Amino acid sequence: MKQLISKIDPTELALNDKLIDVNRVAKVVSGGKRLSFSALVVTGDGNGHVGVGVGKAGEVPAAINKAGAIAKKNLIKVTLAGTTIPHEIRVKFGAAKVLLKPASRGTSIIAGGSVRAVLEAAGVQDILTKSLGSANKMNVAKATILALSQLRDPKEELAKRKPVKVEEAESGG
Repeated sequence: MKQLISKIDPTELALNDKLIDVNRVAKVVSGGKRLSFSALVVTGDGNGHVGVGVGKAGEVPAAINKAGAIAKKNLIKVTLAGTTIPHEIRVKFGAAKVLLKPASRGTSIIAGGSVRAVLEAAGVQDILTKSLGSANKMNVAKATILALSQLRDPKEELAKRKPVKVEEAESGG
């Protein structure tokens, strides 16, 4: 089920980029190997906006710049409940599975690698996580973004499901 996601304007936000991984890729051609680099970058404002991007180029700085630009294009809004997430969620992206659980205040981020970087950029402060399946940094980061995008606010969901009574609608509350 694809949702229509409204684009978030990155110029209005104070975004911080964080490099997760740089990967050297060798392509074998006649006459030797051709080297290029891919970079995985997460960007976020620490206040509920986060994006992840992958850039590929012949040099590392160019790959990082491309990845940052792609991450700014792919920003999502994360539903937060105070300093944690509203509910538990488990998501699969490729072979990478990510489990995110809300935690009580003061727990901090219990996560490793790509998951931690994405959650810090999003502004989540208290959460329990477990990365299951593949340890591929790119797929784990994308699985975390997918999980954060699927979070829903329980009050809004309840308001959508619960029918409004006629007396309440007429009296205005």
